[in-house]
Order: sequence, then C-alpha cells, then structure tokens
Amino acid sequence: MAERSTAAVDVADNSGDDPLTAKAEKAATDGVAEAQDTTEKSVEVTEDKAAQRQNGEQPSIETPELHSGHKLARRYRLEECVTRLDGFSSWRAVDEKLRRAVGVHLLPADHPRARSVLAAARSAALLGDPRFVQVLDAVEENDLVYVVHEWLPDSTELTALLAAGPLEPHDAYQLVSQVSQAMAAAHREGLAHLRLTPSAVLRSSTGQYRIRGLAVNAALRGITAERPQRTDTEAIGALLYASLTQRWPYDSDAYGLSGLPKGVGLLPPDQVRAGVHRGLSEIAMRALANDGATASRQEPPCTTPDELAKAVAAMPRIRPPEPEFPTPPDYQRTTYQQGTYGRPQTRPGAPATQPVVVLPPAPLESRTGRVLKWAVSALLIAALGLGSWQIADRLLDQDNNKETPQNTQPQDNEDEKQPDTGKPVTIAGAQDFDPQGDGSETPSEIGNAFDGNPSTSWQTSIYYGYSNFGRLKEGVGLALDLGTVQQVSKVEVTFEGNTKVELRTAPENASSQPAAPGAYTTMASGSGTQVALTADKPVKTRYVLVWLTDLPSSGSGYRGKISEIKITS
Repeated sequence: MAERSTAAVDVADNSGDDPLTAKAEKAATDGVAEAQDTTEKSVEVTEDKAAQRQNGEQPSIETPELHSGHKLARRYRLEECVTRLDGFSSWRAVDEKLRRAVGVHLLPADHPRARSVLAAARSAALLGDPRFVQVLDAVEENDLVYVVHEWLPDSTELTALLAAGPLEPHDAYQLVSQVSQAMAAAHREGLAHLRLTPSAVLRSSTGQYRIRGLAVNAALRGITAERPQRTDTEAIGALLYASLTQRWPYDSDAYGLSGLPKGVGLLPPDQVRAGVHRGLSEIAMRALANDGATASRQEPPCTTPDELAKAVAAMPRIRPPEPEFPTPPDYQRTTYQQGTYGRPQTRPGAPATQPVVVLPPAPLESRTGRVLKWAVSALLIAALGLGSWQIADRLLDQDNNKETPQNTQPQDNEDEKQPDTGKPVTIAGAQDFDPQGDGSETPSEIGNAFDGNPSTSWQTSIYYGYSNFGRLKEGVGLALDLGTVQQVSKVEVTFEGNTKVELRTAPENASSQPAAPGAYTTMASGSGTQVALTADKPVKTRYVLVWLTDLPSSGSGYRGKISEIKITS
C-alpha cells in the first residue's frame, strides 16, 4: 500500500507544467488504487470466512439485498418480505405467469446451507401429498438459490387461532388426527419436518389442516436431529397441548403463548385448564413422553407419528358441537273477541287495518223450517242420483258402439308424445371439481375421461390413511358441461378399482356451473368398476357432476381413476 502511494506522488511530480495531463494521470492512478483496495477487501473477507470455518465458527452471512418489485426468472415478482434471518429471507410474491400468489425463500448460492435447502425442497416436491403446502419450484440462478411454494390466502395460522383462545375438543381432535397422519406419511417417504411449530400449521376455511415447510424450514436454519420421528412426534404433542390449554408445554414463553410455571414440570392439560377433554389430554402427554405422567396413567408413550396416529384413531371419535339456532320470538297471544279471533293485534305505530263487519246472529229456526229443509235436501239428492245414472248409461252405450281401431287411436297419440330415450349425449367440456381442497385434481388429464378410449384415464390426487379422502373432504369429481340443456337419464362410468360414486345434476335454469356440491341434486349412486347411474326419471340439465365419495387402494394410499364416461338421454 505504501509503494502504491509513493508511485502516485512520483507521477504527479513528473507531470511537467501541463495541469490537465497531471489531473488525468492522477485520476487514472486513483482508479487503479480503488480497484486494488476493493480486491484487497474481498480477499480479506474471504480469508476471514475461511479462518472462521477452520476455528469451528459459523461465518456471518449477509442476506441478499432485494426489494419489492424485483423479479426472479422473469416470472416471480417479490411483493413483501415476511422474514429476514441468518442469511436468508422469505417473501410473499406473485407468479405473473399463472397470476397467483406464491411464497419464496431466498438465500445466496454460496450460503453454507444452500445445497441442503435445494435438496430438501426437491424431495418435498416429490411427495405430492395435499396435506402439505406444495413446493412449486427450486432453482439456483444468478448467484441466488430460491424455493417457491404455495401461498394460501384463505388459511389461518394456528398461532392466530390460539391467540383467540383454546380450540374446541372437536377442532383439537381434527388437528392431532390430520397432522399425525400427514407426518406419518411423510416419514414413510423418508422426510421429516423438525420445525413443526404453530406457525407451520394452517387451517383452511373448510377445516382442513395443512403443514408448510416440510424439510425446507429445518434446512434453512440448519436444524438436524438424531431421532427425527421422535422430534416430530413431540412437536405434534406440543401443538395439541397448546390447542387444549392455550399454554406452551415448557417453562418458557413461545409463539405468543405463556409457558408453564417454572419448577413444576410438565403438567397434564386437564390439570392446567378446567374442562379439557381427558382423552385428548392423555394423547398429548403420550406424545410428549413425560415419564411421570405416562406411568401414572398406565399408557405407553408414542415415539413416532404413526404410533400417535393409531392412538388417536383408537380413541372414541369426538363429534362436532351441535349447531346453535337462534331463539324463536315469544309467542304472540291473541284474544277471543268478536270479529278479531285469530287475527294479530295491531302494533303501536302500525297503520290501522280495515275493521271487520260483524253480522248480527241469525234468528232461531222453527221446527217446521227444519223439516222443510230436510225434505228439500232429500229431493235434491234423489234428483242427482237419477241424473248420474242416466249419464252413465248413455256413456256405456257410446262405448259399445265404438269400433276397435278408433279405441286404439288415442293410445297411439300418447306413444308419439313420449320422448325418445337411449340416445348418446355429447360432453362439450369438463373440469375437475374439488371445492373442499385446493381446487386442483390433475386438470391436464380430464379429457381422458370421455375421449372414447378406455386405455386412458383421469385420476384424482393420492390420499393417505383412509379411503374417504383421508377424512379431509367429502369427495371430488368431474363437472361435465353438455353445452346446452339436454335430457339425461343414465350415466355410465368405468373405473379402475372399486369406487363409490354419485350422479348429481344442476337445476335446469342454472346459468353457470355451480361451485358447491350442495347446489346439485343427487339423482343416483352406486359402487364398483362398471357403474350405471340411472335416474328415477329423465331430467333436463346442462351440468352433470360425477361425484366420487370413496376411493380404491393405490399403493401406499388411495386414488380414484375414471377410464370412460358415457351419458344417454
């Protein structure tokens, strides 16, 4: 550095009497000096990081300086930074190609955990389980590594739910049931979460719980575990404990929740808060594996998510609370007054109603009048009987005089008015129907269900644990558009595997495809591999819903496959 400064002075002294030449040469020399300073600083930073690694220290990582509006891959536009920590940042972004919100994790390509983050993201993307927030992209580009995942704006974090109070027993039961089954499926594929906190669990508007950050959240923070299944099981137990008590099951505050008092140990949830469901309290303690609590209750601890899911399935199912109906208004009593019986009383301030005219009572009839009335009635009855007999006799004579061909003519006309049946109905279009999920059930394969080729098929997503969509939803299906209102009498569906299905139709006057399954009318149901769904009588509709309610086994889970759909009028 001293030699460089002396050389710069020498150049200035030997520049002669031309001041412009001296200034130009000095500027060039300063530029060289600045470049050398930058190079030396870069070398010093690199040497410092290398020294830190040799000493076993974690070198400090600077988070990439990005801003709102920055675009990745000419597609993902960053909108809002939600996390900036330990060399990485997380953003809410917009996928401009598909016009939807997404989440993005960003970190430098030379980050010591960049490779593990990419590997974790790609492994999680291969799972394809709808109970997890899906990884959409994992890329290394322009000295950056970024992971793109789903963004669910209609879902609420468990952190926010617990801020309002503990969950109802049915909601807590659904939480531990769905999360334990999902994590059991992930561990069967060799994936662990290791950071299963209240902020990692989301509840959708339909009551379905979804888990975000599978494997990726732990990789971003460099978290590892010798017993990953045990770690995730304890985390699920902590989530259930917090859901029942609105307290974190350790002696430190976390995630907006107060911890337990110091020095008292891990108390069962039903001893922390009154009215806690005893069965769920015991499940939480078995997951947290507190030796004293489990020994006192004579129940073994659950050490894996699969054991926990089986323990939850073995307990009596907790039903949802009864719906609350509004209290009916008080009964309005009426008074028995002449001319007002059964009529509501006029309210103060209401317009006056038309008064009722009350006729004076009729005078009492005499005995002679009653006899005369009975005599007239008898004569009328006799006259009506005689007239009816004459009319019937005349009609019988006319029928006897008619010829046989004339009698069959009206029957022929009625046959001509009957609509033709058995004609095939063309399907103009279709879309996957998943109103209780993310709205996507392999839409790229929909045309295979009615292309006339039985060797091709449309299939649902795969579900785990139970054939009824893992108990996550009532069903999924295909919504068929016939183009115009047409008559439908039968729908034949060919499945791969024994499947339960319902035929539902939209009202004849429906102007668009209904968005909810309840907006359709169920016409028929059945199960098997070749199912003919025949309505009691032909209906006119434009929109037909083939609604799957139970799926056949497919490997480690359950999946529905439709090879062909035929509709006849």
